[in-house]
Amino acid sequence: MVFVTGGSGLIGSFLIPELLRQGHQVKALYRNEIPAVAGAEKVQWLQGDILDPALLRDALTDVKYVFHSAGLVSYAPQDEELLKQINIEGTANIVDACLEAGSIKLCHVSSIAAVGRPKNVEQLTEKAKWDPAADLSAYASSKYFGELEVWRGVAEGLNAVIVNPSIILGPADWSRSSTQLFKYVYNERPFYTGGEANFVDVRDVVEAMLQLTFSEISGERFILNAEQMSYKSFFENTANCFSKKAPSVRVPALLAEVVWRLEHVRSWLTGRRPLITKDTARVSKKTHFFSNDKIRKAIGFEFRPVSESVDWVCRELLQQMANNSLQRVK
Repeated sequence: MVFVTGGSGLIGSFLIPELLRQGHQVKALYRNEIPAVAGAEKVQWLQGDILDPALLRDALTDVKYVFHSAGLVSYAPQDEELLKQINIEGTANIVDACLEAGSIKLCHVSSIAAVGRPKNVEQLTEKAKWDPAADLSAYASSKYFGELEVWRGVAEGLNAVIVNPSIILGPADWSRSSTQLFKYVYNERPFYTGGEANFVDVRDVVEAMLQLTFSEISGERFILNAEQMSYKSFFENTANCFSKKAPSVRVPALLAEVVWRLEHVRSWLTGRRPLITKDTARVSKKTHFFSNDKIRKAIGFEFRPVSESVDWVCRELLQQMANNSLQRVK
């Protein structure tokens, strides 16, 4: 029996169908309504959340593997406490439930945000040290301290692996997560920032998680990253797929610094979430490359090119829009 958190998220929506395809029995957690994932009728759904330790202890009855993909991604200052609750306390609850159940292997989904960024180092690996004095986002800190809960579990005898994916590309609700990048291009927004980002296909993330979890590997973390690409190139590739006009006006770094400050004031006055924050403005200027050498050597894993992933996501999103339009006509 396999237990999955984050079933309604991008990873969960691809992980659960693949687990079912491989013949596993699946339990999954949902909060408000059962997500419309493929094979949902075959899943044993449990309503609740990862902040309920008693629920988690009961959920792990007869479970051998846990995939913890639930988490909050946010750079909004209003979400700092919620980030701590979900990404740190929630992970601690999962770890404690696994330890109490015994004989469980945990696959914890972290992020490259939790990987340290030593000064003057452009290529980062799993060994990059975390600097608590660095100017890092509340989100990055929450993912790092969430990882520490898993390492605590490992020290207490937990069988676990951690994956650190980069920006995950996949067709999902494009008002959420990284899929917003595709919506931005589809709506023909004019601006782009300098800097580069690291991307990975959700199908590769799921496959890597499965291979690592059902292997003898334990007590290790693995960066999941296909390649690095400038935001300009990413937007151009996406625009070509959608037959749209690509963003063409580069936002100077100084202007981005001004904009996030204005957004901070607007957010404080209105209570609304800022469109851009200090963290998102500065993350967009980074040029670090996150090495995938470790997982390639450990299990011979190869990643899809980002251009292939972009083509696939665009096709799937266009098909979703066509299907939605057809349903409205009916």
